[in-house]
Amino acid sequence: MTERRWLPWLAVAIIALLVVSGIHPYERSTWWMEVAPIFIALPVLAWTRSRFPLTSLLYILIACHAVILLVGGAYTYARVPIGFWVQETFDLSRNPYDKLGHFAQGFVPALVAREIFVRNGIVRPGRWPAALSVACALSVSLIYELIEWGAAVALGQGADAFLGTQGDPWDTQSDMGMAFLGAVVAVVLLSRWPDRQFARL
Repeated sequence: MTERRWLPWLAVAIIALLVVSGIHPYERSTWWMEVAPIFIALPVLAWTRSRFPLTSLLYILIACHAVILLVGGAYTYARVPIGFWVQETFDLSRNPYDKLGHFAQGFVPALVAREIFVRNGIVRPGRWPAALSVACALSVSLIYELIEWGAAVALGQGADAFLGTQGDPWDTQSDMGMAFLGAVVAVVLLSRWPDRQFARL
């Protein structure tokens, strides 16, 4: 099946999951804050599909990131069932599902940034695309942490589920550390794979 055929079905699947996750979320206000990036990304991706189509790999990774957000929004990150299983299996002090979200928050934006840099000829091939892509991913993580801080100030205790700190005073730093790790892993492991798809675009 060609990309033009499966991509709309992928979008439909994400929209369907969005509807399902929003039927009875654990906390409605937290759900809105957690899934807000999807409401932004879907129209942008649809609008740029003909003007600047992304690689198949990137569309799939963005969809996976959306699923992580949807699950976290439905349960809140501190209450995702699979996170409790990981916590119990590895004897962790907290539900680690939110760290998966922050890893993806570095992984996916780094590849998006690299694709934009390389395909538009913004920087020359070599080490600079990777370094700048990691920097862009960290900027996304920073902006998100500032949004969380703003929510905490505005909502007080009502922002606890959105923040997902679970009592960890170093949660912000570890979140950004996971985003940095995700970005580095992405550019190290997957930089060459999208390059093979650029010519077809």
